[in-house]
Amino acid sequence: MASKAAPSCRLVFCLLISAAVLRPGLGWYTVNSAYGDTIIMPCRVDVPQNLMFGKWKYEKPDGSPVFIAFRSSTKKSVQYDDVPEYKDRLNLSENYTLSISNAKISDEKRFVCMLVTEDDVFEAPTVVKVFKQPSKPEIVSKAPFLETDKLKKLGECISKDSYPDGNITWYRNGKVLQPLEGAVVIIFRKQMDSVTQLYTMTSSLEYKTTKADIQMPFTCSVTYYGPSGQKTVYSEQAVFDIYYPTEQVTIQVLPSKNAIKEGDNITLKCLGNGNPPPEEFLFYLPGQPEGIRSSNTYTLTDVKRNATGDYKCSLVDKKSMTASAAITVHYLDLSLNPSGEVTKQIGDALPVSCTISASRNATVVWMKDNVKLRSSPSFSSLHYQDAGNYVCETALQEVEGLKKRESLTLIVEGKPQIKMTKKTDPSGLSKTIICHVEGFPKPAIQWTITGSGSVINQTEESPYINGRYYSKIIISPEENVTLTCTAENQLERTVNSLNVSAISIPEHDEADEISDENKEKVNDQAKLIVGIVVGLLLAALVAGVVYWLYMKKSKTASKHVNKDLGNMEENKKLEENNHKTEA
Repeated sequence: MASKAAPSCRLVFCLLISAAVLRPGLGWYTVNSAYGDTIIMPCRVDVPQNLMFGKWKYEKPDGSPVFIAFRSSTKKSVQYDDVPEYKDRLNLSENYTLSISNAKISDEKRFVCMLVTEDDVFEAPTVVKVFKQPSKPEIVSKAPFLETDKLKKLGECISKDSYPDGNITWYRNGKVLQPLEGAVVIIFRKQMDSVTQLYTMTSSLEYKTTKADIQMPFTCSVTYYGPSGQKTVYSEQAVFDIYYPTEQVTIQVLPSKNAIKEGDNITLKCLGNGNPPPEEFLFYLPGQPEGIRSSNTYTLTDVKRNATGDYKCSLVDKKSMTASAAITVHYLDLSLNPSGEVTKQIGDALPVSCTISASRNATVVWMKDNVKLRSSPSFSSLHYQDAGNYVCETALQEVEGLKKRESLTLIVEGKPQIKMTKKTDPSGLSKTIICHVEGFPKPAIQWTITGSGSVINQTEESPYINGRYYSKIIISPEENVTLTCTAENQLERTVNSLNVSAISIPEHDEADEISDENKEKVNDQAKLIVGIVVGLLLAALVAGVVYWLYMKKSKTASKHVNKDLGNMEENKKLEENNHKTEA
């Protein structure tokens, strides 16, 4: 029995050794797996009826085999070889499918499934490929700013933990950046971790920027291969601050240069269009050849009209680059002559002038006692009603707050003037005596009866308006009397007397004094009457012309028409007679 067993053992060993030869019809088979997933490799050989056992092995780089799993067809038992890198990671099913958990880069090998019978060995190879998706690319070591026309490192794009290694691409505003001598320099490098065998890819970009790159986004991407083919992952956008020199200088005037007036503060602000903007400038004032070095603002306080002129500013290191602004300091002068409180006598002449001096045309308004006048006042002969508070006010409409005003308080004085009138009541039982007084300051009125010298206190007075008022008494004298009216103010004392007959004696009444207000009403009524008369005359003239034209036309008409007109005239007269009868 021992002699027979030995040949059998030698046959199995020989079959295993010769299994390296592939059988016809079984080509290379590849299994793709993601890093960390479970690798599943089916044994692509039909299980024979007289199967003894099945084994899995992998091949080293030198071609020598390493057995890792064994399964008997009779005992249904599974044995795993003592291979450290596959400890607790293998699983061999009943159909001889081999599973490897937690796929690693080192699992990229050529595995072979072997089914052994007493007569033969069936072998099916499988190649394992493992893929690892890299991390999302990120732009790091970014430049704080870029300068125009200078080649400068923009940053680095980095992507980690890739297998196999990937490729990095740079983009400007979504378009691929290609290397360009002196303008675009791209340096790519990769590094593999000796433990994980994963790659880290890094790409640095040096870029020569222009003003066209302001607010332009830069991105990068990594392209890699996975189990399902090629894929690309993009980084977040990065926008860089672009530095460029100042090409133009502008100057601003605050407040608006059209509204500057004497006493204002002016702030000059100089701006450069570079990035970063200039922080210092030279300011040139009118008539001063040397500039004043300052920040981007320069303030003048309490300016006067002589500050009008051209103001300039320039760069400190480039004085030829300047900007200028013409500034007008608006002014407004007003001179009123006379002004303040002025006292004149009635009938005097008083010339009044309001002289304006301004940086541009100004509006002038006259007011008397807060009422706007239509024209400037002029006094050739003063009246009491001319007294009052006059204000001359001027302003520049375009310049807010630029107004001037002067006032004149006019006092018109006059000695008391007296006129007395009398009127008999229609009933004949009393007489009204009126003492009309004119003067300023207001005269005091006193009545006395000549002979007795007694003072009459029971009087009625009118309001004091425009230097005039009156005092009125009503008496019923039984005999002839003389009434005396005395008016007195600070200037003079005036006396006037009037003889009044007894109530029983008829006498001629004197007309009342007409006030200024009533005079104006009379004048207005006279004007109205004249207007009405002129209108009537014009209407009569038009009617006469129309009648003459009508008669001229009637003479040239036919007899038939004359007859009809005669009939119509007769009918008209009959109708008029009928109307008169009815009336």
